[in-house]
Amino acid sequence: MATGSVQEVLPPALDSTSDPPAIFDGTTRLYISYICPYAQRAWITRNCKGLQEKIKLVPIDLQNRPTWYKEKVYLPNKVPSLEHNNEVKGESLDLVKYIDSNFEGPSLFPNDPAKRQFGEELLSYTDSFNKGVITSFKADGMNDADASFDYIETALSKFDDGPFLLGQFSIVDIAYAPFIERFQPFLLDVKNYDITAGRPKLAAWIEELNKNEAYKQTKRDPKDHVENYKKRFLAQL
Repeated sequence: MATGSVQEVLPPALDSTSDPPAIFDGTTRLYISYICPYAQRAWITRNCKGLQEKIKLVPIDLQNRPTWYKEKVYLPNKVPSLEHNNEVKGESLDLVKYIDSNFEGPSLFPNDPAKRQFGEELLSYTDSFNKGVITSFKADGMNDADASFDYIETALSKFDDGPFLLGQFSIVDIAYAPFIERFQPFLLDVKNYDITAGRPKLAAWIEELNKNEAYKQTKRDPKDHVENYKKRFLAQL
């Protein structure tokens, strides 16, 4: 697995005052936001494939986004999106698969049929996982969060050839990583809820994930996540 050891200087986010890049000039561009977990999925994948020189990172300020992004790049006006071969594609899980399949670098999805099938099940569960955890933010109890994290703990027991969801690191881990990165400090701060308590495999998964340089380059300060989530989810309380 590539560790994404290339340490790049991250460009500033483009806002409503910024000029657009030379769109469709042959450059492959990944449009992201530094704070968006969905965009982080595609960003991690790019780094893990060692594509820092092949796919240019174009960060967008979502709070003050440029009008040209919707008009000229991606009509849904969301991130991530990928400009490649004179087309622009979106949706984070689709982009993770697309980058893995269409660019050089180590494969991030195993060939083993059993692992691929289970991987697809886990990818399909991501939205349910996120909803279950987020529901608990304002709830009195933690039943929904418990169920979500217990599902991951059980899934981590499926294969024993490594600490990740399919044994070895894959796009499935990438799909969950940005959200667990945010949920862990927020729930500890707001609910005094430790997502790793009684879940040793999840604890080991987080520990191993944090050794991955490709992922680490996309991480933000946990304090930033806590403050952002407080503003987003608890502002009306």
